Amino acid sequence: MAKRLLVVDDDAGLLLAVSDTLRAEGYDVTTARRGAEAMIRIAEALPDLIISDIRMPGMDGYQLVRNLRSHARTRLVPIVFLTAKDETADRIAGFRTGVDAYVTKPFEPDELVAIVAGILERVQRTHSDLARLFGEHETAGHEFQRDEKLTVAEWRVAETVARGLSNKEIAAELNLSLRTVEGHISRILDKEGLNNRVELALKIAEHKNSD
Repeated sequence: MAKRLLVVDDDAGLLLAVSDTLRAEGYDVTTARRGAEAMIRIAEALPDLIISDIRMPGMDGYQLVRNLRSHARTRLVPIVFLTAKDETADRIAGFRTGVDAYVTKPFEPDELVAIVAGILERVQRTHSDLARLFGEHETAGHEFQRDEKLTVAEWRVAETVARGLSNKEIAAELNLSLRTVEGHISRILDKEGLNNRVELALKIAEHKNSD
């Protein structure tokens, strides 16, 4: 299943160029012209990675990243800044805000593609390592069902999170809509008092180890 990317830039020409470059690599690309519009797109479907400009009317790139990093649902989404702001201070500010990579304009398409692929591969390896660490998914799911706060549907989603599946992969495996999967994960985190998917996976592991 193609990874979903969100590209945010107020320059229509650049937005088209970046989107076309990434679509040519097989990615599912959604776009936004403003930070506020990006928040709407993210609410509709959580992307696997976000590429954003810094200078934008209204909510700029820094504000967008701070908003995303402050919420459990979006805290771990990888973010790449693609911007004309190329001073060292700008880079430092970007990394301190929480971006994963910083690319300056004008950019080399091959470099951007390599950065995106590298980040997504790292995320996939992390998920795979977590799944191996926490054992077979049937056992993990069974152990987690001791928690009576969760519904049966939420248990099923929780165990797929522990296996390292993305939201789109969970939707495909469980025959659910992407929005339903995202809603389940958000409710699970709220019920369990957790901040992100990693903490959820760790909680499943604790249940397994306590058996």
